[in-house]
Amino acid sequence: MKFTDFNFHEKLAEGLESSGYEEPTPVQQQVIPLILQGKDIIASAQTGTGKTAAFLLPLLHKLLTEEHDVHHINALIIVPTRELAIQISEHIEGLSYFTSLGSIAVYGGGDGGAFVQEKNALSKGVDIVVCTPGKMIAHLNNGYVQLKGLKYLVLDEADRMLDMGFFNDIEKIISFLPLKRQNLLFSATMPPKIRSLAQKILHQPVEINIAISKPPERIIQKAFVVYEPQKIPLLNQLLRSKTFKSILIFCSKKENVKKLAIALKRSGFNADAIHSDLDQAQREEVLRNFTSQRLPILVATDILSRGIDIDHIDLVVNYDVPHDGEDYVHRIGRTARAETDGTAFTFVTEKEQQKFAGIERLLGKPVEKAVVPQDLGATPEYAPNQRRPSSGGNRRPQRR
Repeated sequence: MKFTDFNFHEKLAEGLESSGYEEPTPVQQQVIPLILQGKDIIASAQTGTGKTAAFLLPLLHKLLTEEHDVHHINALIIVPTRELAIQISEHIEGLSYFTSLGSIAVYGGGDGGAFVQEKNALSKGVDIVVCTPGKMIAHLNNGYVQLKGLKYLVLDEADRMLDMGFFNDIEKIISFLPLKRQNLLFSATMPPKIRSLAQKILHQPVEINIAISKPPERIIQKAFVVYEPQKIPLLNQLLRSKTFKSILIFCSKKENVKKLAIALKRSGFNADAIHSDLDQAQREEVLRNFTSQRLPILVATDILSRGIDIDHIDLVVNYDVPHDGEDYVHRIGRTARAETDGTAFTFVTEKEQQKFAGIERLLGKPVEKAVVPQDLGATPEYAPNQRRPSSGGNRRPQRR
């Protein structure tokens, strides 16, 4: 199947062609026709399946081909983070480049000028608004947001929004919307709270399940069982042993992100960090440099584990073991996107072995334990079910 089979508006088709789109992914093949038919959708799609284009393309087509009020907001896309809001907005800009459609991203952390620009668009009308819940609530409370003509509502990364405590904000935003509208809900997982939300806002939805929450098979996964002080020397060796063009390294704490980025720079790598202590302009610049491949190595917290649509990452490193299996899947799902292969390395210390064993249970199979270079010294045995001393312990060499 080709994108031309959807018979999109000619100006949208032009944007598709210039963006390099040729064949739709499975989620796009299933979702796009249903949205074009006006159906409400609840979709569970694995990270990296192309769901952003799956809802953007039919929405853009409908806005180009159906009547709508230019003095109102016509489509509202609610997302959990400012980074995702920016990314989707840029995606819209690329796809709609040859059209007259307009969009704006509304999120916290901007300056006074950004607020004025947002207010102007929200009060005078704009085709598509991509927003985070908190910032949209702030505008709604001021009474000038034009939502009476809204035709389309999209909740993206819905499970993430509920995890972040946005349930009440989402309900409040929905209370401002007209009852008659098309609703699209996308979520990586489907916990009971998502089902409850779907029942409240969707009308006779079509349910689509693309894949269970497991990583794509084409991701090469390896775990390195190490002591904490061995992590940085091991990372240095791995990064020098093979040419990876784009590397995303996850740490569980922002303190670790800062320290690791500094250590990598001292080792001569072109690396930078993104975390919550950076102001918005700094975060956008770092992410822009990484997206454009001017920055080959990015160290991040889980703020980037979901919803960042970057196709060219070929190595993900879990410098710290993620908190749970879902986080692991979303982290390593940043690689092997757009039908490409990818690699994911995880560093597992003694304290993290039980946590990693839980991740392996979710995956349904063990992750290959890679050999740690001998010059780094003895390594722990991988024995997650054994109780370990609080300090010291038997330093047994890793089996080779």
